[in-house]
Amino acid sequence: MSEVPGYRRLRAWELGMELTESGYQLAAQLPGDERYGLASQMKRAAASVPMNLAEGYGRGGREFVRFIGIAYGSLLELETAIELARRLGMAQDVGGLERRTAELGQVLNGLRRSLVARHDAEPQIREGGPEYAECACALSPEN
Repeated sequence: MSEVPGYRRLRAWELGMELTESGYQLAAQLPGDERYGLASQMKRAAASVPMNLAEGYGRGGREFVRFIGIAYGSLLELETAIELARRLGMAQDVGGLERRTAELGQVLNGLRRSLVARHDAEPQIREGGPEYAECACALSPEN
């Protein structure tokens, strides 16, 4: 059996994947006339979070930190789409989804802070993702 790619062991990536599934489920519940509007934007924003984490991990080094920032921006976009759906009466019970976006935001911020601190402590940064993603805060509890 092949080894699980490093980015799949990131807690942020796993939470992002779970949030993407929930975002797609919510988008499917929106009215049909929102198929190419809010629903489409919600799905793109949700999927962008774990995709940017995977890409940034693959690039490594300071690029990983940059892609975490992009993933965070997509997360905020998703939060805004959820809030808009709620305000427009298209979605009522989104509290659980909002709590999960907040949790993922905290995890992303913690991961970013730990990587920035590590980069600042090591002036000679070696490019590559895995050595920077192995910090304890970044890994899922079961890894």
